Amino acid sequence: MDLKTFSSAVAQIAEEKGIPEEKVIEIIEQAIAAAYKKDYGKKGQKIRAKLNPKTGDLKFWQVKLVVDKDMLLTDKEIEELKKKPKDSTKQEELKEKKKVRFNPERHIMIEEARKIDPKIKAGEELHIPLKTEKDYGRIAAQTAKQVILQRIKETERETIFEEFQKKEGEIVSGIVQRIEGKNVYLDLGRTLGILPPAEQTPGEFYRVSQRLKAYVLKVEKTPKGPLVFLSRAYPKFISKLFELEVPEIASGEVVIKSIAREPGSRSKIAVTSTVEGIDPIGSVVGQRGTRVMAVINELGGEKIDVIEWSEDPEKYIANSLAPAKVLEVKIEPKNKAKVIVPEDQLSLAIGKNGQNVRLAAKLTGWRIDVQAQEGDSIETAQGNEEEAKEEAKEEAKDTEENKNQKEEKGNEENKNQKEEKGNDKK
Repeated sequence: MDLKTFSSAVAQIAEEKGIPEEKVIEIIEQAIAAAYKKDYGKKGQKIRAKLNPKTGDLKFWQVKLVVDKDMLLTDKEIEELKKKPKDSTKQEELKEKKKVRFNPERHIMIEEARKIDPKIKAGEELHIPLKTEKDYGRIAAQTAKQVILQRIKETERETIFEEFQKKEGEIVSGIVQRIEGKNVYLDLGRTLGILPPAEQTPGEFYRVSQRLKAYVLKVEKTPKGPLVFLSRAYPKFISKLFELEVPEIASGEVVIKSIAREPGSRSKIAVTSTVEGIDPIGSVVGQRGTRVMAVINELGGEKIDVIEWSEDPEKYIANSLAPAKVLEVKIEPKNKAKVIVPEDQLSLAIGKNGQNVRLAAKLTGWRIDVQAQEGDSIETAQGNEEEAKEEAKEEAKDTEENKNQKEEKGNEENKNQKEEKGNDKK
């Protein structure tokens, strides 16, 4: 293979696997070193190769660790390891002390090493040049091939892991590849993401080939490669969606201070502006609600209340109970707040099954007790009582009038009947 073909092959592998070309060259060097050791080296040796991709020149070295007497295991320590070869605690202890069992193929005493390099110190590596060989047998070539395939696969997995690890806390887009039980697997391009049942939005239904956005919770290494855990129920999923839709949030001019969410049902977000003259709620909602509607549609119709954050806890708590109107907020000890609302706003402030006040408490971090205004309640009750009395009077009046009318009508009828009977007799 000429250098041009070799360079083209390296570039192709790098592009297909998403690996830097320098890393591909490094893998090839490891494979050549493994082939060299198979045909020309000895067991226990540590051999390195250096390839110049521009000229095609190869160089080989044997690497030995420089040791002194303090770094060598004593006979007693060697016997202990023989008795307990699986004692990981002892092995870790010796490793921390940087103690080794001397092997002439892997280690060299400092006195001998300084004959080659006078400035070398114990604990450093000594590179001893080896004769360059170009002819390799079939087994050595097969070894090199296996090393290249294995190392490329490992490097590809490592690259994917690092790529998605950087995306933790971000939103990714994927296509539903398959649904196994309650787990939904998304094709994210270079790897798969899993959307477990606990991170799915209640009430959502998923189908194969459906495109979804999801929040990257964490990335884990597995024998089959990196596994990306996704979420559509995590509260920060909403803030990241707003970052995509609202330029002011992406630029930092508007900040989401807090989020309270009940996935699939309703959410509240508290926003504030860092730049004077910018309306935080208007920026988030958008013209005619276009921005907030884009997020609501992505969440499958989940309701979103956008409220203004305030340093003043009374004002913040009052805002958090929107859309209910608040008359007064009384701050009490132990992070508790008593909120007074008009009687006709009480059910709105509490919300269905207490959802509105529950979300407000999560959003603000305060324990909120909502009560109707006592004065209003009394006045309303009194007003109802007076109305009832008036109605009763009217009913009584109507009844009396009806009674009189009936009596008059009855008398008139009786009189007519008597007159008719008298005429008949005549």
